[in-house]
Amino acid sequence: MKYNLLFAFGLLSFVSYSQQISSSETSGTINDTVKNKKGEVLNEVLITGNKPKKPVEAARSGIKVMDLPQSVQIIDGAVIEQQQSIRLSEVVKNLNGVYVGSARGGAQESFFSRGYDMSANNMFKNGFRYNAGSIPEVSSLEKVEFLKGGSALLYGNVAPGGIMNLVTKTPKFTHGGEVAMQVGSYSFYKPSLDIYGPLNNSIAYRFTASYENSESFRDYVKNERIYINPSFLFHLSDKTQITLQGDYLSADWTPDFGTGIVGKTILDLPRNEYFGALWSTANTKSSSASLLLNHNFNENWKLNFNSSFQSYRRTQTSTAQLSTVEANGNWKRGLTKSDGAEQIFGDQLSLQGTFNTGSIKHQIFTGFDYENSIAPSYTFGFYATPTGTTAITTEATAINLYNYDYSTQSMNIPFPTRATQLATTETQRFGAYAQDLISITDYIKVLAGLRWSWQESQVTTSKETISKVSGKDALTTTLDDAVAVEGAKTLNRAFSPKAGLVIQPTKDLSLFASYSNSFTPNTGTTVDLKPLDPSIIDQYEVGVKKDFWKGLLSTNVTVYQISNNNLAQTAPFLADGVTQNASTTIKELVGATKGKGVEIDITARPVEGLNIMAGYSYNETKVSKSSGTNGSLVVGDVLARTPRNTANLSFFYKLPVGSLKGLTFGAVANYVGDRTGGWNDDYLWTAVTPATTPPTYTITIRDRDIPLEGYTTIDASLGYDWNKFSVLAKLSNITNELNYTVHENYSVNPIAPRQVMISLRYKL
Repeated sequence: MKYNLLFAFGLLSFVSYSQQISSSETSGTINDTVKNKKGEVLNEVLITGNKPKKPVEAARSGIKVMDLPQSVQIIDGAVIEQQQSIRLSEVVKNLNGVYVGSARGGAQESFFSRGYDMSANNMFKNGFRYNAGSIPEVSSLEKVEFLKGGSALLYGNVAPGGIMNLVTKTPKFTHGGEVAMQVGSYSFYKPSLDIYGPLNNSIAYRFTASYENSESFRDYVKNERIYINPSFLFHLSDKTQITLQGDYLSADWTPDFGTGIVGKTILDLPRNEYFGALWSTANTKSSSASLLLNHNFNENWKLNFNSSFQSYRRTQTSTAQLSTVEANGNWKRGLTKSDGAEQIFGDQLSLQGTFNTGSIKHQIFTGFDYENSIAPSYTFGFYATPTGTTAITTEATAINLYNYDYSTQSMNIPFPTRATQLATTETQRFGAYAQDLISITDYIKVLAGLRWSWQESQVTTSKETISKVSGKDALTTTLDDAVAVEGAKTLNRAFSPKAGLVIQPTKDLSLFASYSNSFTPNTGTTVDLKPLDPSIIDQYEVGVKKDFWKGLLSTNVTVYQISNNNLAQTAPFLADGVTQNASTTIKELVGATKGKGVEIDITARPVEGLNIMAGYSYNETKVSKSSGTNGSLVVGDVLARTPRNTANLSFFYKLPVGSLKGLTFGAVANYVGDRTGGWNDDYLWTAVTPATTPPTYTITIRDRDIPLEGYTTIDASLGYDWNKFSVLAKLSNITNELNYTVHENYSVNPIAPRQVMISLRYKL
C-alpha cells in the first residue's frame, strides 16, 4: 500500500500527454524518411523545442499528433535500451492503460487495454498483424507505437482498446552500429549485434541479430532464442524508395503453467516451484518478409504499397495445465501435446494527399487492404494398446503440491501419441476505406472516414482413418485428406465509420472529440440456425492535449465510453418462441457491455538529459445487459482481467556536462490494480424434469471470478558512457513484490522476483 500511495503522489506532480519523445531528439528541424545530400535516409525525428511533430506510423495517414482526435504513445529505442528490456511486457510498462493480462504457459504475453484483449487482432509489426502466440524479439525494435481507442477504420477487425505497432530498425546510409552483451540473474546471457551502412550510393543495409540463453526463477524452466533481422533500403530516386525486411526467430522454452489453484484460491507455495513434468519441452518458430514501396508524386501526393508474408508454428509436449487440483493438493497430471501454426499473407495499397477547395484544406487518406490467413492445428490422442501388452500411460506421475519432490520425477516422456485430427482455419479479410481531415480554419478541423470490411472464415477438418492389424487389437491411423470435411463458411460484413472534431485555439492546445465503431465476429448460430451477424461496438471519447513551455511539458487527458449493445448471448427460446433454449451454441444479439474510463498522460523534459513519463488510467467495463439464459453473463459483473486502475511513472537522466558527464540513472514504477482472473460469472441451467415439454430447470449463478490484488513493481538503473563504451546495471522489482497473472482458471504464473541485469555496449 505504501508504494501505491508513493506512486500516486508522484503522478499528482504532473498533468498529462501521450506522445513519447526520444532522449536522442534535440532541438532542430523535422526530418521525414527522405534522403539528404549524401544519400542518407533520415528516419529519426528531430524536434523543435522538444515538441513531437512527426506523424505516427500506426496512424498511416500522415496526420500530425496534435491533429488526431485520439491519443498516441510512442516508446522509442532509447527508452527501450535504458530499460534493458528483453521482453515486450517491460516496454509496455511505459504505456499508460496497457498491461499484461496473462502469460499463458510461458508461451506468450497477452496485453489488455480499455477492458479488451489485444492478443487476437490488435498486435502489429511494421503495420501488419502478426500472430501473438509468440513472444516477439525486442532487440530489433526502433520504437513501439500505441494508438489508443478505435482504429477499425484503418485496420478492420480490431478490438476498440487500441492497437500496438512494433517498428523494427531500418537501414541507414552512414556506417555504424553496436555490439552488446547482457548478463543477469538466473544464468541469463544475451549477445547481440546491430550493424548498418551503405552498399553503394543507392542501397543501404542493416543487420541485427541476437542469441539468448537463460534459466529462470522457476526451477527447471529454461529459454533459448536465436533471432536474425536483415533489411535493405533501395533509393531508386528522390521520389521512390523500397525497403525489404525479413526476420527469423526460433525459441526453445519450457512450458510452465505456474502454481496451483484450488477453486478460487491461489495456493501459498514457493515462487520457484515448478509442477510440470521435467521432460516438458516446446518450440516456437516465426519468420516474416515484407516489402514497403513509398513513392512521392510531389510534395502533396504519396503512394504506398506494402506486402508481407509471415509464418508461425508452435509445438509443445508437456503435462496439462493446473486446473484440477484437489483441496488436499493432489493433482493427477494429464498429458498434452499440441502443434499449431499460421501463415499470413497481406497487401496494403494507400494514397495520401492534400489539396484545397477554396480556403478549406483537405488531407485525405484512402486505400484498401487484403489478408489471407491459413492456420492448421493438430489434435493428438494415444495409440491403442494391443492385447497382452502394457497399457499406454495417459497421465504423468500424480503429485501433491504440498510435498512435491523433484527427485521422484522421471525425465522420460511416458507416452507415444498420434495425430487424430487436423483442423485448418482459413480466413480472408478485405477492406476499403477513405478518410479526410478537413481544416475549415487553422483552428477548427474535422476528421471523417468510412471503412467497409468483408471477412470470411472456414474450418476444414481431416480426421484419422483406422485399420486393425489382423489378429491383434493394435490400430494403425492416418489423417485422411481425401475425406476432409469442410465446415460452413462464416461471412461478416460491416461498415466502420469514424468522425472527429479538433479545435486548436493555439498551436500548443488541442481539444478533440470523436466517435468510432468496430466489429467483432461471432460464433454459433441464430435460432433459425443461420450464422450470427457481427457485434458492433461503439466508442466515444473527448480529450485535450496541451504543451507547456515550448513542449518541455506535454499533457493529454482523455475520457471515453465503449458500448457493445449487441453482445452475443444464449438465446432465451428456440425458433418456436416458446421452448426454452439450453444450448449455448444458439444465440441472439441481446446482451451488452459498457466500459467507461479516463486516461491522463504526461511527458516532461524540464532540463537537458532528463526525460520523465507518467500516466494514470481508470477503466470500468461491466456487463450491462444479459439474456439470463444458460451460459449468459451476469449483469453488473466487471469483465475478467480488467483492473479499474493502472498507472506508470518513470524517469531517465543522463548528465550532459561536468566531471560526471555520461553518468545515467533512472527508475520505472508500474501499478496494476485489483482485478479478477478466471472467467466471468454466468448462469447455469440444470434440468430438473427433462421429460416434460418444455423441461423445467433450476437456475444458479456459477461463481468463476478469481480475485487478484493490485501490485506495484519498481525498477532502478545506473550506468556510465565513456567514449564508445557504455555499461548499464538494472535492479528490477526492488521490493520483491509477489503477484500473479492468471489465464482463465489456469496458468497462474507468478511475476519475476528481484533480479539484476547488466549490459555492456560498444559503438561501432
